[in-house]
Order: sequence, then structure tokens, then C-alpha cells
Amino acid sequence: MHKPALLSGQQRKATSECERRMGASSPMTIGVLALQGDFDAHRRRLEELGAAVVLVRKPGQLDEIDALVIPGGESSAFLKLLGEDGLGKLNDFVRSKPTFGTCAGAIVLARRVENPHQSGLSAIDMTIRRNAYGRQIDSLILESVSALGGDPLEMVFIRAPRIESVGTGVKVLATRDDHPVWVRQGRVMAATFHPELSSDPRVHAEFLKLASNGED
Repeated sequence: MHKPALLSGQQRKATSECERRMGASSPMTIGVLALQGDFDAHRRRLEELGAAVVLVRKPGQLDEIDALVIPGGESSAFLKLLGEDGLGKLNDFVRSKPTFGTCAGAIVLARRVENPHQSGLSAIDMTIRRNAYGRQIDSLILESVSALGGDPLEMVFIRAPRIESVGTGVKVLATRDDHPVWVRQGRVMAATFHPELSSDPRVHAEFLKLASNGED
């Protein structure tokens, strides 16, 4: 689904502002966890926005990056592939540096996981339910308003989890049927959709802004 497309004025503005910010600041390296899922689509989008990207396959590489994207895939497989040492390093990373999880990555970052119960990193105070919107055949693309304002945000849902509830410290950035689909707590961000498969670059641009500013 990720392909060159004509961007709206606001999308072009977000892209140019992000490129300017990345060029003006000291070099920053964004890691993309490359164990499974469409990590390469995240890499392409981040590079389009001017970021230097490293595909992270070994726990030691977490020491070399300034921020991390955890892509979609299968959340339980992520935990197995990381192993005990890798999970420990990832746990430390998300508590100290900006992190963005999409779909399965959002599940990994949650405090509570349902259907079935699964341990998470508790980086975001939310309860999330796996495969809540049905099978892959029930996947869809929709547009919705978001905290970004302006043009509606295109959101690609594929076997998406659903955020059932969030704590008071979590900021909701976009919703679907009154359920949060894009949230942030401190320097950690999560989306239950796949922004890397949309032509709209603004979600990744917002993460790079968060990573650059180091907002708490």
C-alpha cells in the first residue's frame, strides 16, 4: 500500500518541516526493530523524512540509536525472538528514549494485554485487546480527524488490536469508534494502525518531532 502519491499541502508541510528540523539538529539515528513485520516500510518512510535509520536485529544495537520504532507483526513472536537479554535491554530502552510501536508494537508497549493475556513492557498505561477487529479479511482503510488537525488522517488497519482503556497520563491523538487508535505517554507513542502503509507521512513526522525535542 505504500507508494508514491500526491501529498496535500499540509502533508507536504509536515514533510518539509521534518526534513528541516532533522537537518538543523545534531545527527540523530532512529532504529527500526527488524525481527519481523514490514520494518522496511518504516525505514523508507523515516528516510524520506530525513532521518538516519538503522535496522535493529541484535540487542547491542539499541546502544547505538537515539529512538526506536517497533513495527507490526506478531507480538508474542517478538517477545520470543528478543529472548530474555534482548527483552531486558528493550525494557530499559523504552524507559529512557523515544519509542513508537505500531500494531503488534503497540501491544508490546502496553501495560495490560487481553485475548489472550500477555506480558507487556508497561511503557504506556493502557489496556489493549489483540485481534479485536476480526480476521485479516476484516482489515480496512479509513480516514479520521486527529490531534494533528487539518486533513483527515488515513489509517490502515490489518488484524488490528483495540485499545480498551488508557490511564490519565496518556494523551489520545486519534480515535476509531470512540476507541483510541493513536496515543502517547511521555516519550512513548503507539498506534494500532499501520502509518507506514499510508501515503500520509504525518504520524512518522510527529514521532521524529518527539524524538528530536525529547519531550517528557
